[in-house]
Amino acid sequence: VQLQASGGGLVQAGGSLRLSCAVSGSIFRVNAMGWYRQAPGKQRELVAAISSGGSARYADSVKGRFTISVGNAKNTVYLQMNGLKPEDTAVYYCNADLPVSPGSFWGQGTLVTVSS
Repeated sequence: VQLQASGGGLVQAGGSLRLSCAVSGSIFRVNAMGWYRQAPGKQRELVAAISSGGSARYADSVKGRFTISVGNAKNTVYLQMNGLKPEDTAVYYCNADLPVSPGSFWGQGTLVTVSS
C-alpha cells in the first residue's frame, strides 16, 4: 500500500492550493483519510479528516478556509485550501486508515509555503 501526495508549492497569503493524495495497492476499503501538517519546530497536527461515510472534521485554525473531500473511487483525498495564511506554512502529510496492517499509512509529505 502506498500513499502519493501532491499539490504543494509556494503561494502568497490569501491564495489557494489543492492537495491530492492517492492510495494505491491491494485494498478493498478505506476507513478514513486525513491531512496532517508539521511546521518547523512544532508537532504534527491534524488539519482535516473524513470518514468513509463522508463525515468531516477540521482543526479550528482552518475551519471555513479548508475543505476535505474524497474522489469518486474513494481512494483519493483532496484538501482545498483557500485564504492561505503564512501560519499555514508546513509540510502536509496525508494519512489513510485501512483495514490492513499496520492500519495507519502515511504519504511522503508535500511542502506548502505561504508568503506574506
